Amino acid sequence: MAAITLTEWVGYLASLVLMISFLMKNIITLRIINSIGAIIFVIYGFMLDVSWPIVITNLFILGVNVYYLVKHFTSK
Repeated sequence: MAAITLTEWVGYLASLVLMISFLMKNIITLRIINSIGAIIFVIYGFMLDVSWPIVITNLFILGVNVYYLVKHFTSK
């Protein structure tokens, strides 16, 4: 049985963080944790010799989260 590589561990961590984010009741907490997961997924995408579908999708998700977080914190 082959050992799990660092790249795989990063992918598992990103998935776990993303899943945890969806358990949050507070939308701000959800967006913050989801953003952390997206950042880890971007790192994972680059570790896979640049998997553009993973990188682009998660940069988009990160951008949406940042947009709504900035909107929330600047509207008060």
